[in-house]
Order: sequence, then structure tokens, then C-alpha cells
Amino acid sequence: MPEYKPLPTDELRRSCPLDIFSFKTTAELPLLTEIIGQERALKSIEFGLGITNNNYNIFVLGDTGTGKDTTVAGIVEEKAKKEPCPEDWCYVFNFDDPDCPKAVNLPPGKGSALAAGMDELIGALRRDIPKVFESKDYERHRDEILDGQQERTRAIFSRLEQKTLEKGLYLKKSASGLSVMPGKNGKAMSQEEFDALPKEKRDEIDAALHIMQDKLSDAIREARAIEKETKERVVALDREVVQYVVNPLMHEIFETFKEFPTVIEYLNRVKANILDNIDDFRPKEEAQLSFGAFKLPTREPAFERYRVNVIINNKETRGAPVVFETNPTYYNLFGRIEYRVQFGVATTDFTMIKQGSIHKANGGYLIVNALDVLKNIFVYDSIKRMIKNGEVRMEDVWEQYRLVSSATLKPEAIPVNIKLILIGEPFIYYLLYNVDREYRKLFKVKADFDNVMPRDEANIHKYASFIATRCKEEGLLPFDCGGVAGVVEYGARLAAHKDKLTSRFNEIKNVIVEASYWAGVEGSRTVSARHIDRADAERVYRHSKIEDKLRDYIKDDTLMVDTDGRVAGQINGMAVLDPGDYAFGKPSRITARTYMGDAGIVNIEREVKMSGKIHNKALMILTSFLGERYARGFPITLSASICFEQLYDEIEGDSATCTEVYALLSSLADAPIDQGFAVTGSMNQLGEVQPIGGVNEKIEGFFDVCKAKGLTGRQGVIIPRRNVRNLMLKAEVIDAVKEGKFAVYPIDRMDEGLEILTGMTMGERGAKGEYPEGTINFLVEKRLHSLAKSLKEFGRPPATKKAGLPVASGDKAEEPKKG
Repeated sequence: MPEYKPLPTDELRRSCPLDIFSFKTTAELPLLTEIIGQERALKSIEFGLGITNNNYNIFVLGDTGTGKDTTVAGIVEEKAKKEPCPEDWCYVFNFDDPDCPKAVNLPPGKGSALAAGMDELIGALRRDIPKVFESKDYERHRDEILDGQQERTRAIFSRLEQKTLEKGLYLKKSASGLSVMPGKNGKAMSQEEFDALPKEKRDEIDAALHIMQDKLSDAIREARAIEKETKERVVALDREVVQYVVNPLMHEIFETFKEFPTVIEYLNRVKANILDNIDDFRPKEEAQLSFGAFKLPTREPAFERYRVNVIINNKETRGAPVVFETNPTYYNLFGRIEYRVQFGVATTDFTMIKQGSIHKANGGYLIVNALDVLKNIFVYDSIKRMIKNGEVRMEDVWEQYRLVSSATLKPEAIPVNIKLILIGEPFIYYLLYNVDREYRKLFKVKADFDNVMPRDEANIHKYASFIATRCKEEGLLPFDCGGVAGVVEYGARLAAHKDKLTSRFNEIKNVIVEASYWAGVEGSRTVSARHIDRADAERVYRHSKIEDKLRDYIKDDTLMVDTDGRVAGQINGMAVLDPGDYAFGKPSRITARTYMGDAGIVNIEREVKMSGKIHNKALMILTSFLGERYARGFPITLSASICFEQLYDEIEGDSATCTEVYALLSSLADAPIDQGFAVTGSMNQLGEVQPIGGVNEKIEGFFDVCKAKGLTGRQGVIIPRRNVRNLMLKAEVIDAVKEGKFAVYPIDRMDEGLEILTGMTMGERGAKGEYPEGTINFLVEKRLHSLAKSLKEFGRPPATKKAGLPVASGDKAEEPKKG
């Protein structure tokens, strides 16, 4: 058996050399002005921002803490500064259809100028027009018109009255109007007097009455025509005098916006509406209605129709707008129509239309979180519709769900030109990409943020600059070279690779802040390596209650894990538990039992549905490996059970494949396994050991258990050799290895691990195809052959009597069959 050597201490962790730094503290370093370790993502973002096609929107994906939000915001804001400022958009009253306000676009700053101009105009009109109606000149002209009407009307009825008298009739005036009656001596004749007249006289009066009644009708029609003419002349006078006020006041606003036909058309409609509604500007004294002590407010004329609602105001904007919407509800994105409630009645108008983030970002960039978009009802589909149609339309999205529809505004849609940037986790990107075909057409740019980057000298110096930037921006203590080296090693540990550094800079920032705090507690002026170690240790202590509880259970033998002795068919496996905020390694006992039968290898966790698909796949690989190695001359017929003892959660992953093989072969060969070792590693059908994840946590978890139960100097772990590059173990483990109290053995093939565990040789087939006697493979094959033979003999039917031979006692001979 070859001699297996554990890893030397320099293979267990890669330290950061201090001689690559030329500074004493990070206070000497300039601020970091670039993004670290995201070249692929930066090129994708640059491409997405540069292309103008509306379907090339960007989805930025990556793990939490990789700086996606900060990076995207910084790049977009820098690019937006160099781009032109977009137009203003306003909503104005639609004089043809008041329920559909019209949208008007203007250059930046002109929208607010139009709104201010209209407010000033209406204020001036409300002030000056009543003064015109109260002026003596206006009253004189109006009185002349009214007096002329009265004179002409009086003349008409005077002539009519004179004729009635000449006919012996009387023109009676009453509240109900004028009427012609029989007269006598300038007075109306009573009915008795009229009846007393001779018939000829009565007939003569009746004829005269008929003629004068027609003349009365003609006079009334002529008087009404004069009244209508008078009203028209008064209206013309009103329009004339109001125009003397309106024209000078509106001249300036017409001149200001003469280059914008849409605004000029709107102003002409405003002017015409003012002249058509002059009475709204007249001074009024209306009685205030009251019900007991409750008084109703008097209704004011609706001058809001002349106002301008600036929904997109870019007066103060420099460059293209950049909007980061943190709460992308439908109304926050697409705007809303507000209502005012009076006496239980909700009313609204176009001045109560409020903008959304899409309006703010029009002509620029809108950044939203993908998960927030999916969580808010109506938002995702509305965003896609907005991109496809190139317009933002404000709607009452709940209208279709109401039993009774309510009248509301339908504002004209506003054209949009937005580069939309979604930020989210990778699973959201792939979910949308595979489920929604429209998504592929609308979000064609993928910016994938990596969580690791190469650990080269250039990136180490960028790490130092990042530390310096955080210290200066947040008022932290400066880091010395040792402190920077400690952060670099911490980044390699988070990356779980000696030659990589994490790009999850949120985690790096946390350790920087915490290390500065602990340096301050000690009264140090700089942050050194020991403060990084303390910050990490304190963080672990804050989160490791579950780990400590489980270790205590192992120590007092509640959870049974042996760290000494030798047992056949029993081995220590290693797993990683990650509640979410902290991941740690936990050893567990794995046992295997083999016996005669034909059930094959039974995974107890699988039978009770406590194992995942990957774990079940690993068991199938184990079965095929055993068949290929041992079932060359006979079939494998056995019953075997493998169990993760005292494990009550679902098992997933293939990192225990080697462990299960070792336990099974140990049971078959009756070869005791050293319980001072724990094993991790995946395996393929060829017996090659494959790398696994969480190797640092697994090693440290078993080391802590050995330390708690007592280090013997014969304890250690067996890991895949391909995981050596992932080792960034804590100092306590390295010190124990240095003192010979603990060991880490790397292996390439499954056989190597079993030889370390049992101290026995695996053995290889000789020229005759047989394993050397006394080797593990020999013992396993011998046992399997024995089990197969025993099962065959056990299942063989009892012997029967042939011709001329006696029948065994208790058996009955079968009579010969007749031909």
C-alpha cells in the first residue's frame, strides 16, 4: 500500500503577500473610480445603452451583493449627463370632449412657462373683466342700447294703444301680459255692460277685437325681435369690451408660443371659450344656501379648464432623466387620476392627473427590480404593452373588476422613449426567458454579473482602492497593509477559491465597517489583520447558535458521531447546513449493512422519500460501480441498506457518494474504518473522485467536533484532490495541522480513501483476473460470491426420485405418465 501524505499547511490557505503593497495605510490611496471584476457585464450594459432599438432593453442579473444596483445607476447616470434633455408634456382641457384631456409637448422648461402664463392670464382676466363691466363707459353704452330698446318698444305699444282707443276698445296690462277688451270712456267694459249692448253693437266690437288682437300679436312679435336684437347688441358689446381686455393680455402668451402650432390652436380655443362664457367673469352676489347651522359653499365658475397640468417638467433636468423606482406599483409607474370628494360625491378633472415614474423617465432611463415588478399586479403586462406600443396610457385598471362602471377621464396617451433596465436574480431571468416568449423580444440584452474574479495583483490593488474609498466615504479608520491583506484573504474565502476573489462587495463592505469598529474599540488608529479576524469571528459568533447547539449534542452523545476507534460498515460523512445567514459544516454518521437477499442496495432515505434526485442518482452510480468491478463472473445478489443516522431532513447532493461506497465495502469486507476520519467527495462510475462544494465549512465543522471531543493526533478528513484549490481554512485548523493534531488528505480515486480509512490494500486483478488474497477487493468479491451462492442454494428446489432411485423420506413418487 502506498504511503499517503496529508497536505502541508501552505496548501490549506493562500496568504496575501504584503510586499506587493507600496503604501503604509489606505489613506494614501486615491478613490476608486471604476467597477471591479465585471468586464462582461459592463460590456453588455454599454451595448444595451448604446443601441437605440426599443426592443433592446436590459436585464441585469447576478447574485445579491455583487453591486448590480450601484453599478447600473452609476453607469446610466454618467451616460445620461451627456444626452439631450427630453421634452415637457402637459395635459390641457379638451373643449370638444372634456373627458379626454389632450396631451401637448413642449421643449424643456416651456411646459411650466405655459402653465404659469395661463395662471397669470386667468388671474388677470378675473381681475380686469369685472372692472370693465363696472366702468361708467360700459354702463353708458349698455344703457344706450337698453334705452333704445325701451323707446322703440314703448312707441310700438303706444301706437297700438291709440288704435285700440280709436276703435272703442281698451288695452289691458296685467301680470300675465297684454290683452284687448271692450272699452268705454277709456276704461274696460264689464261683462254686464257688454251683454246689455245691442247685438249689432256687440258684433261690431267682436270684429274690432279680432282685428286688434292680430295687431297686438304683431306688436308683441316686433317687441321680441327688438329685445333679441338688443341682447345681441349687448352680447356684441360685452365681447367687444372683453376683447379689449383679453387681446392685450393674451398677445404676450401668443407671441411666446407662436412657434408651436398645437399650443396656438389651444390658445385660440381658450380665447373663444372665454368670449363664449363671459358671464363667468361678471361680478356675482349669490345667496349662500344653508340647512340650519350647516352652510353649503357657493359654487364658483370652473376656471380650472383654462389651467395647464404639466405632467412632465424637465425645467431643472440636466441631460436625460434617470429614475430608480423602488416601489413599482401600477400607479407609481403609470400615474393616477386623483379625486376630490364633497358631500359624498367624487369628482375629478384633468388638473388632478398625476405623473408616474414612466413619465419622469420619458426620454431617459427607468431602473426597476424584476421581482418587485412581478409581485405587483398589472405591472408586468402593462410594461410590455408600453414598450410594444411606444406610449404610456393612464387607465383605471380596476374598472373591469367593478360591478358598476364609474365615469372617469381618458387622458390622451403620451409617446414614450425609454430604455428599461430590470435588475434581478438569475432564476427570474431564466424563468421569464423560458416561460414568456414576448420577454425574449423586448429584453434582448443580458448583463450577467459574476460573483468572483481572478485573484491577480491588479485586482488585489483594486481591492485596496475599494477599501480606501469606503473608508473615506464612510469615515472609517484607514487600513494598513496587513488589514488589506486580511480583506483579500477574506474575499478569497467567500469565493471559495485560492485563485479567485469575491465580487460580492456588499459582504466586503460589511467586514470593512465591522473591522474598523473593532479597531476603534481597541483604540487603534489603523485597521490591521487581527481586526479582520476579530470581525469575522464576532460575525460567526452572532450567527452560530445553531451550529453550537448541534456541536453540544454531538459532544454529549445525543447525536452519535465517533471521532476515535474502528468500526466496520460505519463512517463519518460531512454536510453543509445553510439556514440562510450563515453556512457551517456538520458531520453525521453513515452506516451500511449487507446480508443475503436480492433486494439490491436500499437507500433508506430514498425509501421514505427523504432524499433528492441528485442523491438518488449518486446511489445509482454506486450500484453501477459495484457491478462493473465485482460482477464479472457471477451476478451480484445481495441486500444492503445505507442510512444517514439521526438525520431528519431531506438529503440532497452527491457529495456523500464516496462515503456511502466506503461504508458498503467496509461492511462487505468486514474491514473496520477509522472513526477519526470524515469523508466527502462525489464519485463517477469509473471510481474517480469529483469535487464538491462547501469544502472549507465541512473540514472546519468536523475539526470543531474533534476539538470538542478531544484531538488525538490521528484525526483528519479526506477530500477530493480537485478541491485543494478551494481551501481557505481558518487559522485554528492550520495551526492544528502544523502541530500534527489534524490532517487533510486529498485523493483522486475512491480506492485511495478506503486504504487510508482501513489501513488495508485495495488490490488489483492479476493476470488470471483475481484479486490478491487479503486485499479489500478480494474480501468484497469473496463475500459477494458467497452471498450469491448461498442465495442460489437456498432457493434450489428439494431433490426428487429418478427412475430406479428411492424417494426421500416424506416425499411421494410421481407416477409415470402414460404415452
